[in-house]
Amino acid sequence: MIQWMHEFIWGPGMLALFLFVGVIYTVKLRGFAIFGFPKWWRATIGSLFRRDKAVEEGISPVQSACTALAATIGTGNIAGVATALLAGGPGAVFWMWVSAVLGMATAYAETELGIRYRRRDRDGNWLSGAMIYLERGLGCRWLAVIYAILCLAASFGMGSMVQANAISETFEFAFSMPPVLIGIILTLLAGKVIAGGAGTIAKTAEKMVPISAAIYIAASVAVIAIFRDRIPAVFQAIFQDAFAIDSAAGGIMGFAVSECVRFGIARGVFSNEAGLGSMAALNGGADHVEPSIQGQWAMFEVFFDTLVCCTLTAVVILCAAGNDLASVADNGAALTSLCFTRALGHLGGYSVSICVALFAFATIIAWYYMGKQAVTYLGETAGLNVSGIYMAGYLFCVFLGCLGPMETMWEISDIFNGMMAIPNLLALILLFPQVTRPGT
Repeated sequence: MIQWMHEFIWGPGMLALFLFVGVIYTVKLRGFAIFGFPKWWRATIGSLFRRDKAVEEGISPVQSACTALAATIGTGNIAGVATALLAGGPGAVFWMWVSAVLGMATAYAETELGIRYRRRDRDGNWLSGAMIYLERGLGCRWLAVIYAILCLAASFGMGSMVQANAISETFEFAFSMPPVLIGIILTLLAGKVIAGGAGTIAKTAEKMVPISAAIYIAASVAVIAIFRDRIPAVFQAIFQDAFAIDSAAGGIMGFAVSECVRFGIARGVFSNEAGLGSMAALNGGADHVEPSIQGQWAMFEVFFDTLVCCTLTAVVILCAAGNDLASVADNGAALTSLCFTRALGHLGGYSVSICVALFAFATIIAWYYMGKQAVTYLGETAGLNVSGIYMAGYLFCVFLGCLGPMETMWEISDIFNGMMAIPNLLALILLFPQVTRPGT
């Protein structure tokens, strides 16, 4: 039943909807993600060299962007890419790029709308996210409530249990640590960070994301350098396989999407989350920022997550393992780890383990922030304050996630992610006229 629901939610119809929204916003922005690269690069990375001291009194745009990156850069960049390659072949990488380029425009749109419609909660903190523009932009509170409930459910699964399980399995395998001990340590560390509120989460993400990303990029570049003679063949395989589309069949309008297209787009969306509405919530906490500027940060987040990190993972795997991936390992996490180990020895394996732990922990604290936005919205709608209950439940799920396999929870969380996308994509279509191009 769960597998059927997963395949139904993430079937061709959902992927087509993601691509449709990405296309219409790419056209509306006149290809800004591609042709405006110098402009949005200066507005994001270039701004790091001229930061305004007044911004540092609250949550800065950079800290909001790092929080969003913390939620998106995670196990999907390591195990998820490998899974896509095993299921869809090298061509999945090309369609992952397509989803990212289109997703950059989608991420811009939902972030701009999120900041445009955000409001202060009862404690004076910013409350942002798809549920806010569903209510204030579309005037559809019941759909906003549904979105918030789905986001809350996803935070317990994808945000806490699944990420905690990734850390537990990694440390148990690499360092022979007992899962219960890992669970206790991880729960205490996560509790210390999230108890500090949005500011502490943002500052922690600002420190963790650059460090973890630097380690992973350095290890990936080292592997690629060792197998540099295979790079031309890898990119040739990616482009050749990407267009080996299966024949359409069945019905007047029926068609079959090839495995490489389906898994490439699905893993790209899973990794960068453009279209789920999470960008609106995670970037919405920035103070003293214009909607279009933070929207450009969201574009950078998708660019860095998928076009940089996911591409590095894919090239590492294809260089180190060759085309017969299934003979190396039968699951994504093992395949990635073995490829790094094959090139760099134990140092490669340890590097991947450390990156998995850092990425997953950053995702845990960032998803707590996103779930907190949802639970605050629901609490205010119902006239209740359930933030303390949510924190306790979230930390319990972190501990529980360390204790055993989470294969079923992966699928359930993926279902909630897909269901979150439906009301958000609908809102993006209906609020299309309200999104403005950068600089207009």
